[in-house]
Amino acid sequence: MVKGWSFSEREIMIDLHTHTILSDGCLLPSELVRRAFVNGVKAIALTDHVDHSNIEMVVRSLVRAAIELNRYWEIYVIPGVELTHVPLESFKELVDAARGYGAKIVVGHGESPVEPVIKGTNTAAIKAGVDILAHPGMITLEDAMLAKEKKVYLEITARRGHSKTNHHVFKTAIKAGAKLVIDTDSHSPEDILTQEKQKMILRSLTDSDLIRASILRSSEEIVDRIKSMGE
Repeated sequence: MVKGWSFSEREIMIDLHTHTILSDGCLLPSELVRRAFVNGVKAIALTDHVDHSNIEMVVRSLVRAAIELNRYWEIYVIPGVELTHVPLESFKELVDAARGYGAKIVVGHGESPVEPVIKGTNTAAIKAGVDILAHPGMITLEDAMLAKEKKVYLEITARRGHSKTNHHVFKTAIKAGAKLVIDTDSHSPEDILTQEKQKMILRSLTDSDLIRASILRSSEEIVDRIKSMGE
C-alpha cells in the first residue's frame, strides 16, 4: 500500500468494475486496459457479466488476457466477473466456480434502482462472499452491517442510472462501518475513469478529505490483497 499521501496530494486511480466485448462492453480487454492506462489508471479489474452459461469461458479468457497484458504494461490487470441476475440460491456456487476458474475478483450485481434485480440479491451476494457488491441501490442497514462483517466492499458507481442511489449507499455504509469503493462499471470509452470523474464523485459524497482518502485506500487494499496471493 502506498503511504504518506493525503487526498489533496494524491488521488489513486483504480477501477474494479468494468466490461469488455466478452459481455456487453464494446472494447476488447486490451483496448479497455490501454485507454484506462492513458487516463492514469493504475489498476483495473475486467469483470464481465456471467451466469451459468458463460462463466468458464469468460473467466478463462480474461485470465489469459490479464497474464499477457501484465507481462508488458505498467497497469495491473485483474481478471474477474460480475454475477448478474442469477438465482439467489446460485450465488455461492457461482462465486466458488469463478474463483476456481481463476477469477481474482468477484463482483455481485446488486439491487440497482434501474434494473429488475431479484429482491434479496444484496443479501445473497454478501453471504456468498463476493468481493464487491456493485450498485446496491437502497441497501438496508442490516445488509450494510453484514457487508462489514463479511468484509464485502460496497460500491459507489459512476454508471448512469445505477448512481441514483449513491448518496443512500454512502450514508448507509458510513453508518454501518462498511467499506466503500468507487468504480465506473465501464462499458464504452467515455465511461473510463478519469481524475475529473473521480474527484466529482468523491466531492458529491462528502466534504471530508479523510473519508475521501479512505474510499480510495479501500480500492488499493483490494489490489494489494490480490497481489499478495500471487498469480
